[in-house]
Amino acid sequence: MNSSLGRQARAHTLCVAIVAGYLSASAARADAGGAPRDSDYPGVITLDVDASDVAHSVFKAHETIPVAPGPLTLLYPQWLPGNHSPTGPIDKLADLTVTAGGQTLAWTRDPADVFAFQMVVPNGVTSLNVDLEFLSAVTSREGRVMMTPDMLSLQWNTVLLYPAGYPARRITVRPSVTVPAGFSLATALDITQAASPTTTFKPTDLETLVDSPLVAGRHVRRYELDPTSPTRVTLDVFADRPAEAEATAAQIAAHVALVQQSYKLFQARHFDHYDFLVTLSERLGTIGLEHQQSSENGTGARYLADWEISPAGRDLLAHEFAHSWNGKFRRPADLITPDYNTPMRGSLLWVYEGQTQYWGYVLTARSGMLSRQDSLDAIAAIAAAYDHRAGREWRPLQDTTNDPVIAMRRPLPWVSWQRSEDYYAEGALIWLDVDTLIRQQSGGKRSLDDFAQRFFADGDGVRGPRAYEFSDIVEALNAVQPYDWAGFLNARLQSHGPDAPLDGLTRGGYRLVYTENATPYFKSLEAAHKATDFLYSIGLSLTVEGHISEVLWDGPAFKAGLSEGQQIIAVNGAAYSPSELAEAISEAKTASGPIELLLRDQDTYRTVRVEYHGGMRYPRLERIPTAPPLLDDILTARR
Repeated sequence: MNSSLGRQARAHTLCVAIVAGYLSASAARADAGGAPRDSDYPGVITLDVDASDVAHSVFKAHETIPVAPGPLTLLYPQWLPGNHSPTGPIDKLADLTVTAGGQTLAWTRDPADVFAFQMVVPNGVTSLNVDLEFLSAVTSREGRVMMTPDMLSLQWNTVLLYPAGYPARRITVRPSVTVPAGFSLATALDITQAASPTTTFKPTDLETLVDSPLVAGRHVRRYELDPTSPTRVTLDVFADRPAEAEATAAQIAAHVALVQQSYKLFQARHFDHYDFLVTLSERLGTIGLEHQQSSENGTGARYLADWEISPAGRDLLAHEFAHSWNGKFRRPADLITPDYNTPMRGSLLWVYEGQTQYWGYVLTARSGMLSRQDSLDAIAAIAAAYDHRAGREWRPLQDTTNDPVIAMRRPLPWVSWQRSEDYYAEGALIWLDVDTLIRQQSGGKRSLDDFAQRFFADGDGVRGPRAYEFSDIVEALNAVQPYDWAGFLNARLQSHGPDAPLDGLTRGGYRLVYTENATPYFKSLEAAHKATDFLYSIGLSLTVEGHISEVLWDGPAFKAGLSEGQQIIAVNGAAYSPSELAEAISEAKTASGPIELLLRDQDTYRTVRVEYHGGMRYPRLERIPTAPPLLDDILTARR
């Protein structure tokens, strides 16, 4: 998944308690339903989903599950691929009813594993009917919104139970879906019968089903990105309004180039066809989630309409597409589990997500999805964020790979001190370091591209997952360029701050600097986040109304007593506005007194004084004239 969504962390004691709970739950499930055995589940499960109730955001599902008499445990998916965490939305499961032969069958939720439902199948019964509802979020306060009057996002794992004791890839499911009248749908699944409003799909294994989400909506445009290839690639755009789904020829050309540059990088395709499922909406929840033959990409409604003025976030599609190779075809061994209720481990997420984050920025630049300058400015923004990540002083990057379990992306009060899934963006800086070092050591003859072609290519159409360990990464790097890669990587994974790992930048011919004016890319980040960013001056970020959304740990604002949730009412006696605060920061550069802020903190008001005289500071990259421009070559399109 994409790093821009914000990554969070919690205390070590909570992590220990959670892991202990998972181990206990796993043991209980093994007793109730048996650990997954490597054999086929007998028969075919049918799954019919009614997704037509967009007025109430309710998905209704009916399953027919072949069974034999005796004890049976049905599981609701808990550990979700791509989330790397036990975030199955079981809190939204409702109206679970099991019947057999016209009689209601009693079920009991396992007290040690709330995702497991236990029952006894009576003699003579050969199939169960399972009916349930998934009450998806109505507002963002309740989670990601998955239904609006004009579009919906169906993740199959939210609307099913499956029998314990069998690997997901050995359970066959015949799915169908009913969508509202006037909706069109897109998915990587193969359709056997399309008759409005119900579509039936070819039987597939449960692993493929869960890996093949579906999007449907009223306003849809489909753009073929590789029409002459047997491995079709389609951009399926769903929008709130018809005009917002319209792309220009230049925009489509950039997406076409993204596909071709990815092929040149990875040298193989691990799919029969691929669908970019793209939702452009202010109402449907945003998302970035990878799958083998598709990706879920949810952005604001103006992704296409504001293309020229809003470059931030354009790396999303490149990131998720690269996951088809890194994450789906090749996957860390401890993230490969037989089913969706066996705990995952994320020790190599700095490869799974960190290198994918790196390739996302590289491919976005090579394809022209971002200009060269915007790409450099995007890298500058990442470098600055981690150059101010105070938590690096006490917490190594490797430990942040536990964050999907520790924090589950809940908001944190002090993200710069606690750290938050930093294996994404700080991981990308490490892979820039690796890339430039390979180029330097080989005299420009080899690069991380050679690693990608060696590690992720295994012939067109070959599927995964192919497991890898840390030693496999080291071996593949040494095959490209001999070096002490184990020592190099371990030093960066276990090192402490305060400074960010920026050797790749300087070796690439650039240094991180700060100037008084924001780059256009940085301004687009502010617009995308609906925030005004003073993080690198007084050390805080605010909404337009002056509500503090982030304070840098131990920065000037922190030392003055500011924290998230407070609101700045006035600046030096004048009513707050972003421009008023910016002017005060600039004027303080030549003044001796502090910046005076009137704060509202819940029901109280107080005045604080921020001692800061460094002026406005925004990150950008500056060329080092004496160093070869390796970064320029990294971002250049391959021919």
